[in-house]
Amino acid sequence: MTEPDPTSSLAEGDAPALPADPTDLDAVRGALIDWYEHDHREFPWRGTEDPYEILVSEVMSQQTQLDRVVPAWEAFVERWPTTADLAAADRSEVVAFWSGHSLGYNNRAKYLHEAATQVETEFDGSFPTDPEGLQELMGVGPYTANAVASFAFNAGDAVVDTNVKRVLHRAFAVPDDDAAFERVASLVMPEGESRLWNNAIMELGGVACGTRPRCDEAGCPWREWCHAYETGDFTAPDVPTQPSFEGSRRQFRGRIVRALSAHDELPLAELGPKIRVDYSSDGEYGHEWLKGILEDLADEELVCVERTDGGAVAKLRE
Repeated sequence: MTEPDPTSSLAEGDAPALPADPTDLDAVRGALIDWYEHDHREFPWRGTEDPYEILVSEVMSQQTQLDRVVPAWEAFVERWPTTADLAAADRSEVVAFWSGHSLGYNNRAKYLHEAATQVETEFDGSFPTDPEGLQELMGVGPYTANAVASFAFNAGDAVVDTNVKRVLHRAFAVPDDDAAFERVASLVMPEGESRLWNNAIMELGGVACGTRPRCDEAGCPWREWCHAYETGDFTAPDVPTQPSFEGSRRQFRGRIVRALSAHDELPLAELGPKIRVDYSSDGEYGHEWLKGILEDLADEELVCVERTDGGAVAKLRE
C-alpha cells in the first residue's frame, strides 16, 4: 500500500494526513500525554511558569547538555532571581558567570542581560505573553520565543527542534523538510495545550527516540502507530555536526573572558600566556592572533582594549 505523502497539496484549511493514518488522533495524543505524566525527567524549570526563569533555561540549553545546565541555572536564578536583579547587575559579572560555568557563546549572556533590561524599561517589568511579542527581546529568536510562550503562558505553537523532527520523521515518515515538520507538528498538538504537549514530545525525543532509539526499553507510547517501529528503519534527518571545541576560537574566547574576570585589566603581553601555553608574541599564536580574537569580543561589546603608555591592555566591558 502506498503511504500518503504529508507534504502533498491539500485543499486550503486541510491538514496533512499522517502516514500511519490512525483512526483516532485523540488516541495518539492521549498516549503521549499519559506516558509523559506517568514518568518524565525532572528539571527545575519544568516546575515553574515564571517566564524569566524559563527564558534563562532556554538560553542556557542551547547546544549545552541539560545535566550541565541544571547547576548553572540554579546558581544563576539564585544570584539574579528577577529581571530587575539581572538588569541592575554589571554586564561583566553576568558574562564572567556564563564563562565560568562553560555555557559557551558569551554573547548569549550579554543578550540575556539586555533582554532583562528591556523587560524592565520597555515592558514595565512584565514579559510579553505571545511568541511575536517575545521576539521583541534582544537575542530571542522564533524558537526561544515560542518555547517561553508555551512553557510560561501556555500560548505557544508546536515546538519543532531536533528531537521533535526525529520523532515525527520516524513515527509518521515526515520527510526532512521544515515546512512538513511544522505542518505535522501543528496537526498533532492538541489545541490550547502547548505547555504540556511540547514538554511531552520533546521528552519523547530525548528519552525514547534519541539517536539510538529505546522504543521498548522506554515504553514509547507511539509504537502502535510508528512507521519506524513497524519497518525497522530508524534513520532520521541529518543533524549538523558541532565543530570541535578543543583548540577552537570559542575555547580561547572563553579563556580570555575568564582571565579578565579575575583581573581588573591585563596587558596583552600577560594575557596571551595565560590563555595559551604556546603563546609567542611573534609566533603563529601570538600578538596578531590574540588581537583578532579581542577585536571580535570588542565588536560584541564584551571586552575593550585600551592603549596606555606601557602598551595595550584588555578588560571586560562594564
